[in-house]
Amino acid sequence: MSSKATGGTATPPNAPKNPPVDHAAAEDSGMSHRQILEAMSGLMLGMFVAILSSTVVSTSLPIIVSDLGGSQSAYTWVVTSTLLALTVSTPVWGKLADLYNRKTLVQVGLVIYTTASIFAGLSQNMEQLIFFRVIQGIGVGAMTSLVQVILSDLVSARERGRYSGYLGAVFGVGTVVGPLLGGLLTDGLGWRACFYVGVPFSVAAFIVLQRTLKLPRRPRGEVHMDYLGILTIAGSVSALLIWVSLAGHQFDWLSVQTAILVPLGLLLGVLAVAVERRARQPLVPLRLFGERTVVLSVIASISVGIAMFGTTVFLSQYLQLARGMTPTESGLLSIPMVFGLFLSSTIIGRKVSATGRYKKWMLVGATMLTVGLALMGTLDERTSLIELGAFMLIIGGGVGMLMQNLVLIVQNSVSAQDMGSGSSLIAFFRSLGGATGVSVLGAVLATQAASSIKDGLAEAGASSAGGALSSGKVPDLSTLPEPVVRIVEHAYGIGVGDIFLVATPLSLIALIAVAFLKEVPLGTKSGLDLAREGASTQANDPTGDAPAAPADRPTAGVA
Repeated sequence: MSSKATGGTATPPNAPKNPPVDHAAAEDSGMSHRQILEAMSGLMLGMFVAILSSTVVSTSLPIIVSDLGGSQSAYTWVVTSTLLALTVSTPVWGKLADLYNRKTLVQVGLVIYTTASIFAGLSQNMEQLIFFRVIQGIGVGAMTSLVQVILSDLVSARERGRYSGYLGAVFGVGTVVGPLLGGLLTDGLGWRACFYVGVPFSVAAFIVLQRTLKLPRRPRGEVHMDYLGILTIAGSVSALLIWVSLAGHQFDWLSVQTAILVPLGLLLGVLAVAVERRARQPLVPLRLFGERTVVLSVIASISVGIAMFGTTVFLSQYLQLARGMTPTESGLLSIPMVFGLFLSSTIIGRKVSATGRYKKWMLVGATMLTVGLALMGTLDERTSLIELGAFMLIIGGGVGMLMQNLVLIVQNSVSAQDMGSGSSLIAFFRSLGGATGVSVLGAVLATQAASSIKDGLAEAGASSAGGALSSGKVPDLSTLPEPVVRIVEHAYGIGVGDIFLVATPLSLIALIAVAFLKEVPLGTKSGLDLAREGASTQANDPTGDAPAAPADRPTAGVA
């Protein structure tokens, strides 16, 4: 079976399927390793800002919601609102990246994030906080979507694993520093400081990007923004996420609200598909779903999102409400998960670049994620912290092996003209999985915790002490008598364990999806190389009908 790479260079029949990568050759696009790292420095700061926006408040949420008089539903919505905005805006940023200057778009996202962060820190009630968290999510969506797209401009798919490891390391540092920093700030200065701490990093990222990232102007034809696609996709996702967030808590699963939100979400989803089929430049090109790799990666990304966001959010709630720890202590105890993510993304990224093989590592990662979530399902208020650390280490290692590689293999599968849309598609479904997961798991936790507290109070003959607890608000343990504290700790201990058990089958689906992936050799040309080839082809074609540069990948699979 023959194979051909972009540019018409035939691969000899007796050539090794995975030759050692030549780093010097990979940098022939005009940038040395040092220059690439300098160009990536602003991107890594931007990625740090994106991670910090969610992790820095995770350990402070119980105090924030309690201080502003919020309920368990509000607790969930502080996270869900950002994820919802991030999810909806991600494909928009991805499409814009295929049409406009990518550097400018990242900087616009940083400005949006910075402005929203300042106002979030000034919030006086839950409604204001949730609103500005939505705006934050739109800004973070730019970093989440565009950092990987710009990396594809700078580095070939074969080398990208090496540099994606650096982004994974930044992700790990942000995930470790965020909860710890959030805890220290909350204990020392108050929770509002958590929203201000990202501002200097955002400003620094803007300046560094301006100084170090030099991207040539991308040739493009007539631009037709798919506004109807944006409205229908955003409306569909929002209606369904609002339903899963509030059903079972603020209204019954079988209710008038359900009868409105679910059909509305499904109808808008069907309309979105119809719109995208006819759009001249669709927000989400449906042709991407004709790629087997893309479809399977989307399925796996949903599970990664649930594990990544759900673990961070509910682990903090477990440590503070079931174990009575401070925000600082709960931040420190999240280190094992991030350490596993840091090691796996860095080491495996280098191995992928060196060998060109990625599927076996993704299988290992999906297995670790499934096992880790199942082990977390055994949690209660008496679980050993050593056991908890080991469980988190396993989950972190699994997420690290999957997250960056899912983006890499999709970028390796789509054409150069769809690089932004393809990359953002994975981020979109990862965020969608996270938002849906946090919403559904939060609703399950609220219901189970309230039921367990009610039963515990009844058994202890302390039903009169449960007035505030039965209202659904997140409890403040410092205001409760000791017997009631033990009941609340037990309720949240077993409740958090149960929601991890709910998430485990979804991770098993990710493992099955990865198992069906067909391993394809990684391309050896960067996005800038392909863009230059495309521009050269168009310049040499007087009719202007030259096809867009295809993705740099051989067509034959790897056994």
